[in-house]
Amino acid sequence: MRGLSCFVLALLSAPALAQQLTPQRAQASAQAVPDTLAQRVLACTACHGSPTTPPARDSRQYFPRIAGKPSGYLFNQLINFREGRRQYPQMTWMVEHLSDDYLRDIADYFSSQHMPARAIDRAGLPSGQLARGQMLVTRGDAALHVPACIACHGERLTGALPAIPGLVGLPRDYINAQFGAWRNGTRRAHAPDCMATIAARLSLDDVAAISGWLASEPQPADPGPAQALERPLPLACGSAPEPRP
Repeated sequence: MRGLSCFVLALLSAPALAQQLTPQRAQASAQAVPDTLAQRVLACTACHGSPTTPPARDSRQYFPRIAGKPSGYLFNQLINFREGRRQYPQMTWMVEHLSDDYLRDIADYFSSQHMPARAIDRAGLPSGQLARGQMLVTRGDAALHVPACIACHGERLTGALPAIPGLVGLPRDYINAQFGAWRNGTRRAHAPDCMATIAARLSLDDVAAISGWLASEPQPADPGPAQALERPLPLACGSAPEPRP
């Protein structure tokens, strides 16, 4: 609990802490810790990293890098953690008392950041698995009624404004974990929950193929999200509403 307390204190403003101190100590505290959003979100960068602060070594394969993701997507996920649609105790504990406006500020801050490209991961991936992953990501599987990942996440897989995340640059273990969370209901979104629908149609081998191929793909020189998708979404998605064909 001591470690978690440090995380939450980093999200609090310096004035709020200063009210609990004597005037002399409050002045010293304000001088020592700048009251900036960059200072407050250091709690986030401990796991998710930042352009100047890489994530902890033991978290690199399990936590996504959130810098540069669309602000609308980041805001939606913070709200989902706060309201229980996503289950991760540390995240819930950190955001459950934060207002919509504050969560929007955090989302806007990280969406404006950009991180260096992550090293690609091709270790131990059979060629057949990579081929299946590439097919699912780029063409989908009509027999399973699974659209291609690029149909929603963009041709470059870097996402699209206002609320669709990119997939390249994500760790393989993180992608696997999110498919598992959609399958067992510990990650949800506003209905219709399109990713839960897709995850239920994929086998575990297909999930491994998708995550393996995505993790093996280098990020483009410009990893920023597209301004908009070129085509309507192939299925209704409550977290990123778009007109369907």
